[in-house]
Amino acid sequence: MPKVLVLLAQGCEELEAVTIIDLLRRAQIDVVTAGLTAGAVTASRGTVLVPDSTLEAEQDKDFAMVVLPGGLPGARFLEEDPRVQVLLRRQVAEGRFAAAICAAPKVLAAAGLLDGKRATAYPGSIVAADFPRMMLTDAPVVVDGLVVTSRGPGTAMDFALQLIALLMGEASRHTVESQLVRDL
Repeated sequence: MPKVLVLLAQGCEELEAVTIIDLLRRAQIDVVTAGLTAGAVTASRGTVLVPDSTLEAEQDKDFAMVVLPGGLPGARFLEEDPRVQVLLRRQVAEGRFAAAICAAPKVLAAAGLLDGKRATAYPGSIVAADFPRMMLTDAPVVVDGLVVTSRGPGTAMDFALQLIALLMGEASRHTVESQLVRDL
């Protein structure tokens, strides 16, 4: 069973965080949530999330994927934390996935992980001129190598289902998606 780390920063987007955690767990993926510091995380709309662990406790462990929910100021806190930058660079350098949604793809860009890659993000959260080697699109979800990006709360379910497909295969994605009763 793959193990995934979902980082929860104060002010993260709760719809994205909970959707990612929930759907990955439905696919029998071992999800560990970690706050940047100890204690509860208050998301952007006041929902209180209690992480399983802290970044400090998890940062040296191996995960099949590290996922960053967006939201503000959460994505900014992720971007400003040097431990997150080191973790993301190591993740991709060692051949494992890094994924971000909404404003959090800027964290990947700041770590240099979107250089020469196609990516998407919440409109206006990334200034293309600041990252000229990145090819910014308006697709709902973009997979380019080991990096996965998505646009925002409205694409959170598609994003999580794509993560399941990458980690567990299309059959697992289909099983989870069919139980959600989505009319696509």
